[in-house]
Amino acid sequence: MGDLFEGLPPPSANPQPQENDIFAADPSNSGKRELSPVPSKPSPALAPAPAPSPAPAPALKSALKRPKLNESNAQAAVPERRIRFKTTTDASEQQVIEAMKKISSHIGSPGKFSKAAKLAIQLIQAGSVKPSNSDYFFSILESAMSSPTACTDQSVRADYHALFLAAQDAADCLNKRQKNQLTAWTMRAVVANDLFTDDSFLFSKTATQIKEVISNLPVATESDDLEEATALKDEKESDGADLQENQELPSVADSQVSKTEESDPFGLDDLIPSAAKKDDKPKGKKDVTKIREEEEEENRRFLKLQREALVTCLEIAARRYKTPWCQTVIDILVKHAFDNISRFTSKQREAIEKLWASIREQQARRKQGKSVNGKLDVNAFEWLQQKYATEKISIRHAVGGSGDRHCEQWLG
Repeated sequence: MGDLFEGLPPPSANPQPQENDIFAADPSNSGKRELSPVPSKPSPALAPAPAPSPAPAPALKSALKRPKLNESNAQAAVPERRIRFKTTTDASEQQVIEAMKKISSHIGSPGKFSKAAKLAIQLIQAGSVKPSNSDYFFSILESAMSSPTACTDQSVRADYHALFLAAQDAADCLNKRQKNQLTAWTMRAVVANDLFTDDSFLFSKTATQIKEVISNLPVATESDDLEEATALKDEKESDGADLQENQELPSVADSQVSKTEESDPFGLDDLIPSAAKKDDKPKGKKDVTKIREEEEEENRRFLKLQREALVTCLEIAARRYKTPWCQTVIDILVKHAFDNISRFTSKQREAIEKLWASIREQQARRKQGKSVNGKLDVNAFEWLQQKYATEKISIRHAVGGSGDRHCEQWLG
């Protein structure tokens, strides 16, 4: 039997799947007709290689950017070691004390105050101020306030404000006397400096705070006036008196020792228990009375410092009376101080009376239409009205601008 496929064209590379499926699905044709072998696809080795596509142009990358690693390279890459610097150090107690001593020695000079104040604020924020070193921290504040008027200087005003505002966080570590002193200093360094603000809300808030402190003051007594008078007299001689007292202290102590040796040369008084028991009770009473006297003295000293700080605040507020939006607040503040003038001492009462007289005089000028400088206080409309009263303006707008009312024709 001859070849059935003789004379037929060779099979195409893509056989028709429909014909193969028909023969494969019909079992009756399985014995009658044999399927021709389906030509296999050419192997990849024999197939012609596709033309390589041109490589894309590399994208411009910044030299500062770190190249991204592929996933395979990222897994194989060893994690890099990075150097990390320790920004905080756990200073010992002795190191903190030495730092406080150094800050205290430099904070008194105006040129070094800003840097020293920032270092002191860092100590407060780091929690280095503790009851064990509170005396050294208080010496920093004491050196900063060695000059009471330095805190209102324009060059260091902001640094004083920041230092004593941060010092409130360390107030719990101070004793009662130091807390009272810090409160008085805060009135000068924080409250008084807030009066220099350009914010009307803060200025009004500060004035309200000053009024509350004035209302909480007790009424001044005659002893307060006498104490103030004696303090003013002895202000210049205080340094010499302190030196004399320091020189006399050793001689007084030596004389007391010699008296005790003469009265009890063999030291037998210490062996007598009855005398010791009798002396214990009055000694305890003396201690109680001494503590009370010290507390009263501390209260008087704190009131004195507080009154002086309040007078300073009133004087600073009165200087800002030239600012129009400050005038109403200053009127109310000084009027409140004048109404409570009995809470201040005699010299302070005189200062408040002068302030109130100056404020009333400026109020009268304002009612007359004059400013603080004595000139007429005019608004924008009145100023323009006064300016154009002498100007020559034509009734024809753009014609005759010189005021002669002559028409000029421009015929080109």
